[in-house]
Amino acid sequence: MYLNSQTYIRKVSPVNKKIKLTGLAGAALLLLSACGRSDITSQSSGLWEQIVYFFAQMIKALSFGGLVGVGIVLFTILIRLVMLPLYNQQIKSSREMQEIQPKLREIQLKYPGKDTESRMLMAEEQQALYKEHNINPYASLWPLFIQMPILMALYQALTRVEFLRVGKFLWMDLGSPDPYYILPILAAVFTFLSSWLTNKSAKESNTMLTTMTFVMPAMILLIALNMASGVALYWTVSNAFQVAQIMIFNNPFKLIEERQRIVQEEKEKAARKRRAMKKAQRKK
Repeated sequence: MYLNSQTYIRKVSPVNKKIKLTGLAGAALLLLSACGRSDITSQSSGLWEQIVYFFAQMIKALSFGGLVGVGIVLFTILIRLVMLPLYNQQIKSSREMQEIQPKLREIQLKYPGKDTESRMLMAEEQQALYKEHNINPYASLWPLFIQMPILMALYQALTRVEFLRVGKFLWMDLGSPDPYYILPILAAVFTFLSSWLTNKSAKESNTMLTTMTFVMPAMILLIALNMASGVALYWTVSNAFQVAQIMIFNNPFKLIEERQRIVQEEKEKAARKRRAMKKAQRKK
């Protein structure tokens, strides 16, 4: 991306942005924990307070038997089902990005220089490649953008709306951190599994993706340890849902098997072609 022929803005990879945005989400949640402590009620007039109270009402409506934890679980599943088309687009975009990685690397090798002109030419060819394959390299960031305000509203609903702040579920006080760290650990584990399964389907290993596989769960764990356990519950259910979604719509084991089948068919086709050519030469 650039402003003109003289000014170049260094492109930041979608993976780098995803890591940074996750960090920003965590920072925002930590910031929210330190401010806005007054109660939110149906009489609150601010737009953000109204959104938070709407979330609280949704969770309350889904809290069958008065179990707020059940409401959070059902609310999370509902959100994920609504966002399913967007997540499927994210998976499709990630898979397409993996398919063109060899071509992107060729472009990078073509322009090894660090000067502005080389960077501009490389960026132009990369954009042309994305356009040719109808790929939006930043499509994978949209679910994260959408989740950030949801997490913020959920956190404040659990800490600022009275009928949720006193909610309990299993061993937890949903307005306080999990005393046994079970949910933070589960949230981190499911985050790891989600990233690991996504990366396993990649044709080639990528250092940044591998780093993200371990960095993001660590960030989730550290953030969830200090968050209301209701937020950690949301994170756990959401990431578990994503693991199931990957296995259904983008099963890496099936993708690997399919690639191996295609490679084997190409080898057999090439072998038949060689045999046919040898047979034709003998006839001559």
